[in-house]
Amino acid sequence: MDNKIQIEELDVRVLIPIERHKKLIQLFKELPVDESFIFINDHDPIPLYYEFRSIYGDVVGWEYLNRGGREWKVKVTRIEASQGREFTDISTLLDLRKANENEWKQIVFHRYGMMEQGDVMEIIAAEDPKEIHDIFINKFEGQHSWIYKKKEPNEYIVHIKKEVKSGLGDDGFSVVNEFDIRPFPPTERHEMFYKAFADIKAGEAFEFINDHDPLPLYYQMEAESKEPFKWEYLEKGPEAWKVRVIKTKE
Repeated sequence: MDNKIQIEELDVRVLIPIERHKKLIQLFKELPVDESFIFINDHDPIPLYYEFRSIYGDVVGWEYLNRGGREWKVKVTRIEASQGREFTDISTLLDLRKANENEWKQIVFHRYGMMEQGDVMEIIAAEDPKEIHDIFINKFEGQHSWIYKKKEPNEYIVHIKKEVKSGLGDDGFSVVNEFDIRPFPPTERHEMFYKAFADIKAGEAFEFINDHDPLPLYYQMEAESKEPFKWEYLEKGPEAWKVRVIKTKE
């Protein structure tokens, strides 16, 4: 007789990204030791794994049941009890000491993209996260504050506050492409977006429609793009978000 307990699968793809994080973090907080839940996401949720570990400690079992495409399936297990960090003056915590350095940018900017104006992210690192700081200075000047709370050997604590949602608006451009990415899987949406950006020249723009706020993509572009651009909302939900992306001449 099979006594194996059936673990319920939670499909979070129907939620906007920040609501996914909130729901899953709360779920882990309430999870008894040695119990698990399974969730399905539309991309690799590795930033969430590091957020779990940052908040609850090294007690997170993380097993990929399916990788790739639009169905990433992960089994999360609480290995042992822990006292999670309770937030008062911050919105989220990322302990980069628990993450691979080559994933720092993906983790930080993916999570920063979900933050609301006025939210504060705490970063903890064993060394000064200078590369991350330089990106914030170069890409988000005037839109954030960066405050060192502690500078000691093997422990740097930084508070990053999102002061402004984004710098939007531009003049003197021509829209050369319009498309709706809602019918496509998330992995294809990203490919369509980056191809559209690669295909336009300075002074040109494209417009796209999505089924949720693509703000995390904006911050990913800000952190990684070597070409300057502007991002302008034409429509902001609740059913559709329409964005104009302009490759600027500066």
